[in-house]
Amino acid sequence: MDHITVIGSGTMGSGIAHSFIQHGFEVTLVDLSKENLVKAQTRIETNLDRQVKKELLDLEQKTAALSRLNTSTDIAHSVANSDLVIEAVSENLSVKEQIMRAVDKASPSSCIIASNTSSLSITTLAAFTNRPEKVIGMHFMNPVPVMRLVEIIKGHKTSPQTLKIIVELTEKLNKVPLVASDYPGFVANRVLLPMINEAIEALFQGVADVQTIDEIMKLGMGHPMGPLRLADFIGLDVCLSILNVLYEGFGKDKYAASPLLKNLVASGNLGVKTKKGFYDYSIDLKNPSPLEF
Repeated sequence: MDHITVIGSGTMGSGIAHSFIQHGFEVTLVDLSKENLVKAQTRIETNLDRQVKKELLDLEQKTAALSRLNTSTDIAHSVANSDLVIEAVSENLSVKEQIMRAVDKASPSSCIIASNTSSLSITTLAAFTNRPEKVIGMHFMNPVPVMRLVEIIKGHKTSPQTLKIIVELTEKLNKVPLVASDYPGFVANRVLLPMINEAIEALFQGVADVQTIDEIMKLGMGHPMGPLRLADFIGLDVCLSILNVLYEGFGKDKYAASPLLKNLVASGNLGVKTKKGFYDYSIDLKNPSPLEF
């Protein structure tokens, strides 16, 4: 794996690139926006600085890692010599289809194409290519440089060789690859999102307020972050998208999104990224104020 390309320079894409360059891999980070790429580079350097401050890296390692990061706005040129391409664009099937087709057309036939999708079918994404045996899911957890889990998803036609290569590669990132089959939400979000949705329903029905729900789950269940705060961190639009995938995939009411979640997304209050969700982050990002509903 000498040439790795990550498409999408948002929080997940930049985090994935960070993890690879930290562990000695040459990475090209691709985005259509030069401005987004500049923001991603700044984000990566800031996070590397945090690691230096915590003595997880030294300055020499930080400098070496940054030297392995390249950026580009040209997908076709970037993937032309890639051994692995990881798409980390928005959780939108039509957008991912465009990326999969473009990568399949421009990359070598030996190249493995991975998706960081959190819920969409790997088998469906693979069908947009002429190499379904080389398409696989690599669902990294946020924040990527910190979280060790990578949920590896086998598509219906993913070959054993592709699976073996990606599992071994994930271990080289000092992460833990755990393999799941290709069903809506895989394991992580199939379990997590219904829990978050139930917390939103409890708030919607007036069972308790935002802070109480989160504190009960933290103190009673040992969760490091309450479900409503976590939803804000993930992005309420992303939560809604995943729940819709689960509902459409299984056709069961237990996956139907809460009306409160739908209203918040429709209003543009998406959580941390818009400064408001279940909490108000406009004054203090680390200590937000719970909102009343």
